Amino acid sequence: MSYSYQSVGGPAPGPTPNYAPPNYPRHKAGYGQGYNGDQKDPYAGERFKPKKRINDPIFLILFIAQFVGFIIVSVITLSKFGDAGGLGGGVGSGTQTGGRVTLNYHTVILLLFVTGAALLLSTIQLMLTRAFTKAIMHITLILSILLNIAICVYYWITKYYSGAIIFTVIALFSVLAYWGYRARIPLASLLLQVVMDVTKHHPSVYFVAFTSLILQAALSVWYTFVVIATYVRYTPGSPTCSTGNSCSSGKVAGLIVFETFCYLWTSQVIGNVALATLAGGPFGSWYYFGPREQGLMPKHPTLSAFVRASTLSLGSIAFGSLIVTILDLIRMILNAARNSANADGHPVEACLFLCAECFMGCIEGLVQYFNRYAYIEIALYGKPYLSAAKDTWHLFKDRGIDAIVNDSLVGMTLTWGAYVTGLLCSLFAYLYLRFTHPDYNADGQYTAPVLLFAFLIGLQCSLTLSSAIEAGVSTIFVGLGEDPQVLAIRAPQLFAMIASTYPEVVQGVPRV
Repeated sequence: MSYSYQSVGGPAPGPTPNYAPPNYPRHKAGYGQGYNGDQKDPYAGERFKPKKRINDPIFLILFIAQFVGFIIVSVITLSKFGDAGGLGGGVGSGTQTGGRVTLNYHTVILLLFVTGAALLLSTIQLMLTRAFTKAIMHITLILSILLNIAICVYYWITKYYSGAIIFTVIALFSVLAYWGYRARIPLASLLLQVVMDVTKHHPSVYFVAFTSLILQAALSVWYTFVVIATYVRYTPGSPTCSTGNSCSSGKVAGLIVFETFCYLWTSQVIGNVALATLAGGPFGSWYYFGPREQGLMPKHPTLSAFVRASTLSLGSIAFGSLIVTILDLIRMILNAARNSANADGHPVEACLFLCAECFMGCIEGLVQYFNRYAYIEIALYGKPYLSAAKDTWHLFKDRGIDAIVNDSLVGMTLTWGAYVTGLLCSLFAYLYLRFTHPDYNADGQYTAPVLLFAFLIGLQCSLTLSSAIEAGVSTIFVGLGEDPQVLAIRAPQLFAMIASTYPEVVQGVPRV
């Protein structure tokens, strides 16, 4: 029987893969007629039906505790922030910039604009990926290269040498990476086309993606108010200090670090719960059960996956997210130390901090890449984090990192897009400061932290939305590693290209 998807709401981005069970001689029956031969039971190994146990409860408790702590700090700081009237400030320049003491409502409104811009830019990025699947990889990489070169040239002209060195290295790496990966783009583009075609028939993918994005934006707004309120309440010389509060720069720094830690960890968990929901829901079900129209897919797979991810597996997701959060926070502290050393005229210390920052960034990237597959194992099998990480390592070892590098290429493309979104948000914040001339930033002392907050908000919003696409790509590779012949039925063209390029991939990893 011939079976193919019909177009929904317009043409598909690129050729629509044939998801019909073709006449494979090695399969005695279609996928919808039973599980025999090379087709395994979708529920094998507790897949989609894990044991009902709470995994990694210690990290679940820690996550809840830090979130409660963030709420308490928010209540304490925001109460006095309201009493002080936010130290004034509003939209625009002149009298709308507020007092000179520290950040105020002017900055809050600025970062709210940044959050709105991040939402818009992230949505545009997803729409472009949806409409121009093949071209988006080239476009994103080229634009990122040009942007890095432009920033590099600007820093050299303005004699900001530490920043110039960083972006020189980044620009060179991005150029070399593009030429090195160009030959692998066709396979990665086809992989993206398959994922985007699947999403057309599962509106829940977009619902989960945009819901997580809205939650991320709401968290960013909350974080913005709390950070500014912390500056207002505890900065020495602030009017609120006269009410008996203990004010010091050290207290401000400590609270900002804690608030940023909570923001990053919660943000990571939101994105990873969305990833696990999509991997254990529409994408995983499509791979192992086939298209919904064949009638084998369980009812409400997305809802079931979300319930598992947000309850039984939340501790495991928090565990993996905590590792990335700590690395990210260390990298941010090193970045602040490098900027301070550069401002104080210590180039040797600035270069040492730069090297340490780059090293931490590389480790963080590898951990994030590795974690994504661990979360898929968690979503499909309900494993604790360490067990999922162990199985992920075996998958990598048996397959070889190079066999899954095209997923890295897809992830790199989406990450570059998020990076561009973050930079554009920072640019917007810089221009807003430049043209409104707030009194609190008369000497430029708050430019760096405001730009950092803007970049962080833009980056996290974009990464949260792009995680929907990465979930589909990564789920296909995990399924390919375990049951490669299933992909031969789901997307024959993609399977044939992978088999010809990486023949060792199609051997399959036996699950014990």
